[in-house]
Amino acid sequence: MKRKTFIKNTALTAAASIVAPYILPTGRLFAATGSRKANHVVFCLFAGGVRNLESMEKAEGNLMRNLLNGNESVSSDIVSGMTPLPTPAANRLQSFGTLYKEFRYVSGPTGHYNGHTTAITGRYSDAAIKLKEPPQYPTVFEYYRKHNSPSKNALNAWWITDSLGPYPYLNYSKYDGYGAMYGANMLAPLNLVSPQTNTILSNPFQLSGAENQKCDMMRGFMNSQFSTTTQLPPNGIENTVADAEKLQTFLRALNVEAAAGGQVNAWGVNMNSDMYNIYYGIKVMQEFKPELMVINMQGIDIGHFDFTKYVNNIRMADYALYKLWEAIQSTPGMANDTVLVVAPEHGRNLAPNSVSDIYGRYALDHNNDEMSRRIFCMVAGPPSVVKQNQVFSNPFGESIDIVPTIADVLGFYDQIPPGMLQGRVLTEAFN
Repeated sequence: MKRKTFIKNTALTAAASIVAPYILPTGRLFAATGSRKANHVVFCLFAGGVRNLESMEKAEGNLMRNLLNGNESVSSDIVSGMTPLPTPAANRLQSFGTLYKEFRYVSGPTGHYNGHTTAITGRYSDAAIKLKEPPQYPTVFEYYRKHNSPSKNALNAWWITDSLGPYPYLNYSKYDGYGAMYGANMLAPLNLVSPQTNTILSNPFQLSGAENQKCDMMRGFMNSQFSTTTQLPPNGIENTVADAEKLQTFLRALNVEAAAGGQVNAWGVNMNSDMYNIYYGIKVMQEFKPELMVINMQGIDIGHFDFTKYVNNIRMADYALYKLWEAIQSTPGMANDTVLVVAPEHGRNLAPNSVSDIYGRYALDHNNDEMSRRIFCMVAGPPSVVKQNQVFSNPFGESIDIVPTIADVLGFYDQIPPGMLQGRVLTEAFN
C-alpha cells in the first residue's frame, strides 16, 4: 500500500483518474497531479561535528552570517584567527526557507561515519557499523535511481565528498535488490586535482591515444569510482559509453583549468577543502544539472584539536553554502526549481577535551552526550515550494527525516517499500 493515508488517496482518486499524463517543457513525463515539488535537490552535509552553541546559539557571535539572520560580532579574542571573508549577503539563506534550530541526531554513536550513514540512508546505525564497507541499507542515491519512473542514469546523481576514510562508500549499499547499479557518480575533488599545486593527483591513466580508447579508459575510471585512491569495491557505478564521453570531457576541462591555475582561490579568498568541495559541486551542477546531488563538508572536524580553526571553518563552510545558493539561482534549469537541504551529521560535546589552541581555548570531541545530538537543519527553495523565513526554535525533526523529505520533493517517496525508512517527510517546510 502507498505511504500516503487512505483518506488522502481517496480524495485524490477521482481527480487523478480523469486526467492524462502530459510532458512538461523540460521533456519529462509527469502525471498532471504533480507528484514532484521540484526537479532538483542539493543536500549539503555541514559535517565534521557542529555544536549548536557555536552555530544556532551564536555563543561566539554569528559565525554563519550568510545563513543566519543577525550581525553579532565574532568574539574579540579569536577574531585575529579568522580568515577574511567578503561582506555577508544582504539576504541571508534563512530568509529563503525553513530553519529547524533544534534538529536531533537521536540514536547511534555520534561518530562521523555513523552520522553520515544516517543522513544518507534515512536509518540510524549502531556500533556494529563497519568502516570501508557499503552501508547495510540503501542510500538516497539508490532510492532515487531505482524508484523514479522513468529511471535515471548516474549523471543525474552525484556524491561530492572527501576521499578521507570511508565516505566514498556511501554512494551505494549492500542491500539486496539495490547496490552499485543504482549508485551515484562520485567525485573527490582534491583527489582528482589539487588547485593549490596545479597537479593532477589521482588519474590512474594518461589521456592519450585514439579517442575511443580514451572513452573506454574514462569509462573504466568512473566505473571504478577512483578505486586507486579510495579503495572502493571493484564493482563501481556503471556509466554508458555516451555518458563516459561526457564525463571525460568534463574532467579534462577541470584538469586544464587547474593546470592553468584557474581554480586556486577561485572565489578571491583563501579557500579550504570544504570550499573546494562546493566549488566542484557547482561545476558538476552547471555541467550536468543533476536532479540529486549530495556534497560533504568535513573541515570542521579540526575541532578535536583546535577550537579557533573549528569556528573559522564553520564560517568558511557558511560562506561556501551561500556561493552554492547563488550558483543555483544563476544556473538555467536549476534556478527556481531546486530545494537545498543543509544539516550537520551530529554535534559536539558540551564539555571540552584537554587540548588547547594558541588562544587557550579547549577543543571539543563528540562522545554521545546530549549536546552532541543537537544539530540544525535548513530547507531552502523557491517560495512556490518552500515556506520562506520560517523558524522552528523548539526540538523538531531528526536526521532520519532528510531522506524521506528528499524522496518526497523528487516524487518517489510513495514508491519506496514500506518499512525501509524510519523517518518522516518534513511537510511543515513546504507550501
